Amino acid sequence: MNIVPLDSERWAEADWPLGAHPHHDGVTFAVLAPDATRVLLELYEEARGVDAYASFDLVVGEDGVWRGKLQGLQLGSNYGFRAWGANWPSVRGWKPGSKRGFKSDLDEKGNRFNPNKLLFDPYAREITHSVYSDAIHDMGFDDGVFGTGGDEYHGAERRLFDTGRIAPKGVIVAEPPPVQHRPKLPQEDAQIYEVQVEQLSGHESVSRLSELLKDEPGFEDVVDVPDEFRGTYKGAGMMAPYLKALGFTTVEFLPIHETNHSESAREGKSNSWGYMTLGYFAPNRRFSSDQSPGGPTREFREMADAFHEHGLEVYLDVVYNHTAEGGNWAGDVNTTGFTSLGGFGTAQYYSMTSDFRIIDGATGTSNQLNFSSDAAIKLVKDSLEYWADDMHVDGFRFDLAPVLGRKPAEAEPDDWQAQKRFFTDHPLLVEIAEWADKHDVEVIAEAWDLWGYEVGNFPRGWGEWNGRYRDAIRRFTKGDGNTVEFLEMMNGDYHHFQDNEGAQKSINFVVAHDGFNLADLVSYNEKQNHQEFPFGPSDGGSDNNLSWDSGGSHAVRRQRLRNLWVVLFFSRGVPMVVAGDEFGRTQNGNNNPWALDSPAMRNNYEMISTNAPQTVQLGHGYDVGYHDNLGVFQTDDHINGLFRFATFVAHLRQRHQSLRQRSWGDLELDSGDVTYYWRSPMGGSPEEGMRSLALEIDSPEENFYLMINMSNHTVDFTVPEAREGCQWRKLIDTSLQYEPGWNYWPEGSGDVVVAGQAAAAWSIVVWHMTPRSDVGA
Repeated sequence: MNIVPLDSERWAEADWPLGAHPHHDGVTFAVLAPDATRVLLELYEEARGVDAYASFDLVVGEDGVWRGKLQGLQLGSNYGFRAWGANWPSVRGWKPGSKRGFKSDLDEKGNRFNPNKLLFDPYAREITHSVYSDAIHDMGFDDGVFGTGGDEYHGAERRLFDTGRIAPKGVIVAEPPPVQHRPKLPQEDAQIYEVQVEQLSGHESVSRLSELLKDEPGFEDVVDVPDEFRGTYKGAGMMAPYLKALGFTTVEFLPIHETNHSESAREGKSNSWGYMTLGYFAPNRRFSSDQSPGGPTREFREMADAFHEHGLEVYLDVVYNHTAEGGNWAGDVNTTGFTSLGGFGTAQYYSMTSDFRIIDGATGTSNQLNFSSDAAIKLVKDSLEYWADDMHVDGFRFDLAPVLGRKPAEAEPDDWQAQKRFFTDHPLLVEIAEWADKHDVEVIAEAWDLWGYEVGNFPRGWGEWNGRYRDAIRRFTKGDGNTVEFLEMMNGDYHHFQDNEGAQKSINFVVAHDGFNLADLVSYNEKQNHQEFPFGPSDGGSDNNLSWDSGGSHAVRRQRLRNLWVVLFFSRGVPMVVAGDEFGRTQNGNNNPWALDSPAMRNNYEMISTNAPQTVQLGHGYDVGYHDNLGVFQTDDHINGLFRFATFVAHLRQRHQSLRQRSWGDLELDSGDVTYYWRSPMGGSPEEGMRSLALEIDSPEENFYLMINMSNHTVDFTVPEAREGCQWRKLIDTSLQYEPGWNYWPEGSGDVVVAGQAAAAWSIVVWHMTPRSDVGA
């Protein structure tokens, strides 16, 4: 293979973008390392087990970027870098594994340059493997090989162990075609389904999905996922008809950036959720059925396009607050395991103490990025643009987003109170919001971390996961009587979001990926994380779940599940649910299965075609089963009553604009806007401590009247007369009495009702006001 430098005399003045980019006349390389004194590009024929077959010194420009251009490289080529700096200058006679030139593990800024540790490109479009790869383990090594410092590893100083044959490498992939089509839905119309790729399409039941759903109206277009595509981007894209029929507009995937994960899920080396990012431009290779170079990139784009073809948006959960590179090992400031960012410029990317220890106070994950740094800011902005423009993504949810709003350089490194300050006007947050608005991209913050709770404090344009909503709804629906808080949250949390474009910026959820899922929230008082595989064991997990086991009653649990669907989809704001909540998926009480690569954590669609969903088999090869916390729905034996109900409620919100509002009402009835007007059961004003409330959703076209009874006894409600020319019809009743009919009546088909009714304990009744000319009037 004849690889030659091209126009090397121009490298210092070039402005090629960061990363490796193929062109008609060669491939450009660019990596930021302003404090480095030498950067060497190496080329490899294989990902592991071989030495570099060629190497080229790059040239640094005034911007601190090292660049080069090579001719003769093919797509799919593997590459990596070695970097020297003041703590380890380049000297004649150095070779991989040598100590020549070594002065110390750190320079005066805290950078950790070590030329024995091959680094992959932070902007690599694909990465060959992770540091937890089984192939590294099979070679007789582990992730300890990547460490610096002077302790012993395999009989030598750890810092001297050469990783060229072992380290992950970047892969050169083709530049992408332009995006063909995006749904570009108004944000207030969004209905978000949060899911991990394998969770959506990885269970064996997806291979017979059409049979399982043959009796479900509206699901005629679902397709079976072949075994070879289970748990992959390809398989996930094939689930688009299912999510559309279910009534969702948006799929939000847990992180898909390349992460540390053992292919065989070795103990202590698995990360199913993916919240440990190795590369911010590379799709996770393990989710691709096409393992060829460029395969994961192509397959991800095709998945996004498949969702777009069905009118669904694709959001990604992104983790820019920390990386998978870790921090100081065993508290030793000299010992780290950088394989990319930290090896090019620790001081450019990571927050450190005054003595250069890596900090993680806000994240609890061994490190956190430094957003006083232009390099870290550019990394995030470039990554977002790549995934939106080149990978066809419509929106992003930012994990532990307050980290992106901090300025470590504006305080002394060890002044922890000052370090914890959150800046609403942080340039990165403001620029992300402006970019998102210009490009019709949604950006959503998880607005809290270990250093602060910032819900409602992000700049205008940001959506936010509303943790206040979650907690208020959980409490009220288990009978806590936190009345004022509950009605404020159902009305879109006006006090915290009224200055941010509208209620659609409040992302409402009762459960998310971390914590109990919905069926477990109503079934357990405490987490059950210390189970045997496949439902455990799991570490961590909150002990404050605001859950209640419903007194052990199957019937009450089923009612409460329906209640939560009603409350969520009738609240102002954008609803988000977790995968499987539509049919009663259980994790047997595990509230933190982040590392479990297990069929028990995937959607088992067998649950849809039975009225006893939690009694189905987990899958072939497993004797352990699901906990049966829900019992038997009073429906035909092939109908899951919760699935029918959830599908109806999701589509109901889509059909009625009054449930999808950007603005709040004026609290006056019949005033031309959509007002959420609260009453006591008998029509008076609500008071704190009331467990039963009435809500009238008043709009020019139609009204809804919700009778919410979270008491343990029946409560009588009075309902105002319908407007002239209109009538009330029954729409929803979550009580056990109506379970045989799935607890709803399609609009216009319910009984005409007047005056009011009694609402059973732990139930919600919804009436719908429509003109008398409606069908059936």
